[in-house]
Amino acid sequence: MTGMLIDVFSDPICPWCFIGKKRLQAARLLRPGLDLRTRWRAFQLNPDMPPAGMERQTYLNVKFGGPERARELYSHIARVGQDVGIAFDFDAIPRTPNTMAAHRLIRLAQQPEVDRADALVDALFDAYFLEGRDIGDRAVLLALAEGVGIARAAAEALFDGEDFRDEIRAEDHYARRIGIGGVPCFILNGKYALSGAQEPESFLPLFDMASQEALETAPQSSG
Repeated sequence: MTGMLIDVFSDPICPWCFIGKKRLQAARLLRPGLDLRTRWRAFQLNPDMPPAGMERQTYLNVKFGGPERARELYSHIARVGQDVGIAFDFDAIPRTPNTMAAHRLIRLAQQPEVDRADALVDALFDAYFLEGRDIGDRAVLLALAEGVGIARAAAEALFDGEDFRDEIRAEDHYARRIGIGGVPCFILNGKYALSGAQEPESFLPLFDMASQEALETAPQSSG
């Protein structure tokens, strides 16, 4: 089967992106043998977040107008998370980080010579949502990078410099320009889009359309 590419616009502090990743994985199991490559694309839920992040309760007050509304929303997310095997621990999160550094690290992990992006995205989700770690903190990010097999020296060099910073900003702006107002958003082969953390079955029409298109455009044998 011809290989497919799915672009996933995501932010590592987005709980629906964590759920969406799990549902994408489940969808792939429904189409065994599917040759699907994932490319992680940057979107920041809070592009104006201070570089050091924000104390969690302050963030919730600003974002949702107070703890009651936040509690209602996160209770619903936690119930959905249970259905896909995620034990969200929102109360353990002390700070809401700026995710620029995390996105830059994902981009490093996505380089062909590194190729650890999927593992890193999982590690970031787990660290933030299950363990309450500050994924805006350099030391935390370095530890996560090492944990998935990225050379510490490469991660340190990334954070000592400016690599990928402008690229991440441009990608976030691009996403908004093409109408992506929230994440996750999945775009298959650059043309078939699915917005939100949809059920696994919602991916199947996209997979099937892309597969059919590949068959129709494949060179025909002359026998």
